Amino acid sequence: MKDVRTPIVAVLGHVDHGKTTILDRIRNSRVAAKEAGGITQHIGATEIPIKLIEEICKEIWRPNINLPGLLFIDTPGHKAFTNLRKRGGALADIAILVVDINEGIMPQTEEALSILRTFKTPFVIAANKIDKIPGWQSREGSFLKNLPLQDDFAKINLDTKIYELVANMHKFGFNCERFDRIKDFTKTVAIIPVSALTGEGIPELLMVLLGLAQRYLVGSLKLQVEGKARGTILEIKEERGVGVACDAIIYDGTLKVGDKIAINGKDGVIVTNVKAILKPPPAREMRVESKFKRVEKVTAAAGIKIVASNLEKAIAGSEFEALETEEDLERFKERVKKEYEEIAIKTEGEGIVIKTDTIGSLEAIINEIKSLQIPIKKAEVGEVDKRDVVEVSTNKDEINKAILAFNVKILDEAIDEAKKYEVKIFEGDIIYTIIDQFRKWREELKLARERQKIEALIKPGKIKLLKEFVFRRSKPAIIGAKILAGELRRGSVLIKPDGSKIGEVRSMQKEGKNVAIAKIGEELAIAIEDVTIGRQLEGDEVLYVDVPEKHAKVIERGLLDSFDEETRKAFLEFIEIKRRENPFWAK
Repeated sequence: MKDVRTPIVAVLGHVDHGKTTILDRIRNSRVAAKEAGGITQHIGATEIPIKLIEEICKEIWRPNINLPGLLFIDTPGHKAFTNLRKRGGALADIAILVVDINEGIMPQTEEALSILRTFKTPFVIAANKIDKIPGWQSREGSFLKNLPLQDDFAKINLDTKIYELVANMHKFGFNCERFDRIKDFTKTVAIIPVSALTGEGIPELLMVLLGLAQRYLVGSLKLQVEGKARGTILEIKEERGVGVACDAIIYDGTLKVGDKIAINGKDGVIVTNVKAILKPPPAREMRVESKFKRVEKVTAAAGIKIVASNLEKAIAGSEFEALETEEDLERFKERVKKEYEEIAIKTEGEGIVIKTDTIGSLEAIINEIKSLQIPIKKAEVGEVDKRDVVEVSTNKDEINKAILAFNVKILDEAIDEAKKYEVKIFEGDIIYTIIDQFRKWREELKLARERQKIEALIKPGKIKLLKEFVFRRSKPAIIGAKILAGELRRGSVLIKPDGSKIGEVRSMQKEGKNVAIAKIGEELAIAIEDVTIGRQLEGDEVLYVDVPEKHAKVIERGLLDSFDEETRKAFLEFIEIKRRENPFWAK
């Protein structure tokens, strides 16, 4: 159909629920296996022409479809990619929300729903992995034609899972139903049971998408063929035989060889001319495709490679636009300046450094780090160099002496400086792995710091003197004692239940050996300075460790829960003794 453009379909959902695998089934490829950790890291695009869709859907094809095909945007699934998915959602005319029918709604599914609601993007649910439903015999092709072949046990299991999904979606304000039971698609979200593994239900998924797009979206798909091209840069890379090129999605207008275009770059807006437009073969994912066809022009919507001069410093994740006048250029400069300023961070304060390969990745990591309430000193697109290490090394707090590097080169000089200044660099090509490693590292440092603080504290202790074991009455008094709660350390000061001070524990012996610390339940001999058994002490008293006020305040506010029940009880008894004389003690 010449008067409408190809609908753009965003594929969203939780990590590992099968987004890329469903697309692999449609395009008969293995992109998922080639990705880092099997997880999509950047937005990719695949154009599926109507003839291929007709072949896949031959069992259920309806001849009244008048669309040129579908352009799928495969968006990353982990929650760190909120903003990349937003960019995908914003570009999309319609979306597929992929849900593992056996796992149901997961955190990233919720996030995807939030994005779809924000952009008011119509969507369908691909309820994936029906092949794992007990009793279900999955096969390639139409779900509806396979359904009657299942036994009642399998059908009941499938319906149970679908209605669990319907109930969960209702909690988020969406009315859903299995697609073949829906009367009004404007009021009900369609659930299409599918198996990316066997290909079952893929024909219905494609037909529902085409039907919805043709019936409800034709108005927004009307082409403005003469309009200037606008698009999004996905990735910049060296291409054998043509030099530096960029993967891009053109979502509006027509781009021609020779057009002047503006792209946001690391050193400002780049203005260049299109030397060549390369289009992947039908049903090929442009991120991993090696064979492209040269075309003179391309009309939205399409995934393409653009060959042009001066692309080396173009920033992936930003928009590009064809220029007709100087005013177009000025407007573009103002817009991209504002966009990058809103994302990139540069401060003089305390915080970590973030370096990524694209604006989308940068935006994603910044949002994730901010959600963890971790300060950021600098966040920008580019490789990790010596200056980044020096900047982060000036942080006073060691838990902020870290650099997060996603999919970028770390220069040798930076590695050397990092060793010198004890700066930790977290690198990799899976964002959530980098963030998880960084978070765990910070937690370990904090725990080590807390352990040091706790070790330095004088902790609660409660002892019972053993009158039958008086070894010396004075200078110093040496007597047996049992630790009833907490601990007793050499140097601890002891008090009576009435609050009066007794003296300092000069030394402790157990089984003839000197010890520095005794724990609950232990019995040993202790030497107490400045006390005489028979005068200040009878020799059978219960005594408490005199915890200094500052230490008691720290314990009561943050460490009490880390003690066992007897130690907590002993500490509260000690606090009560102290507050009889001063109600505000240690408050």
